[in-house]
Amino acid sequence: MAEAIPQRETVTEAHESEDLTLLQVMGSVFAAGFGVQSKDKKVRDFTRGKPLQFIIAGLVFTLAFLFGLVAIVNLIV
Repeated sequence: MAEAIPQRETVTEAHESEDLTLLQVMGSVFAAGFGVQSKDKKVRDFTRGKPLQFIIAGLVFTLAFLFGLVAIVNLIV
């Protein structure tokens, strides 16, 4: 009787099971905010990301964007 040899995870499978880093989340939110998110990264975000990370990062990005616009308008006017 042959004993089953456990299969090792491939590098890709092990990498896909990791959570996203803060830099990856911020990069995805920034790209999505300007509408230039790639399909591959969108799939990565939905498979590895946590919704709360993207909600918080989206709120931070939106507030920073709005404060930046207000600051630019105040400099011009």
